[in-house]
Amino acid sequence: MGYLNNAVVTVDAILTTKGRQLLAKNDGSFRITQFALADDEIDYTMYNPTHPSGSAYYGEAIINMPLLEAFPQETQIMKYKLVTLPRGTARMPVLDLGYSAIVIKQGASLAITPQTLNYFGGNTFETSGYTATISDVRTMSTFEGVGINTPSAQALNSTTTLGTSVSKTVVGTTINLRATTVNTLFGSNTQLQATLTIEGRDSGARLTIPVTVTKTS
Repeated sequence: MGYLNNAVVTVDAILTTKGRQLLAKNDGSFRITQFALADDEIDYTMYNPTHPSGSAYYGEAIINMPLLEAFPQETQIMKYKLVTLPRGTARMPVLDLGYSAIVIKQGASLAITPQTLNYFGGNTFETSGYTATISDVRTMSTFEGVGINTPSAQALNSTTTLGTSVSKTVVGTTINLRATTVNTLFGSNTQLQATLTIEGRDSGARLTIPVTVTKTS
C-alpha cells in the first residue's frame, strides 16, 4: 500500500478475487453495475474560511492531503461511504444496538437486532440489513448474520477461519453471537476483549462498541 499522486486527477481501481474470476471468464459476466464513494481520508476541520489568500484557498489544505492506494478490504477502506438522504434531512442516521457495550459469559449466546434512528423521518430497520464485524473471531464460537439471503450475504456468513486472531464480517438483520468455550484462549486472564462494528447497508450509519467475554469457573 502506498500514496497516490494527488497533483493530478487519478482513478485507482482494483479488482477483488471474485472480480478477477469473472474477468478471466471473458464471457461478459464481468459488469460493473454499482459503485460507492467515500471520504475516509478527508479531515474537514482543515477547511479554513479565514485563509489570507481568499475563498479560492479555503480548502487548499484538504486538497493537498495524501490519498491512499485502494485495497480490497471493505472493513478497512471506505468506512465512511457517502449516502443520499431525503431532502430536508436535519439529522444524520445513527444506530441503536440496544447496548453501549457487550459483556457476555463464556459459552453464552446473544442476538443483536440493530435499528437505525433518524432515517427516512423515523426509526426503522434497514431493508438491506447490517454489516457486522468482530475484531477477533476467536472470541466467538458462533458469529452469524440472519435475515438477508442474497448470494453475497450468504457467502460472507459461510466463511470460516483457522482459529487465528482475525476479524470476521457477516451480514443480516439480526446478528447472533455465542461466546467461545475454549479455555486455553484465556491463558491466565479472566477476560477476552474485542470490538464489534455494525454498519447500516442503506444508511451508512456506523457504530463500534467493546465486547468482553468473561471466563467461567
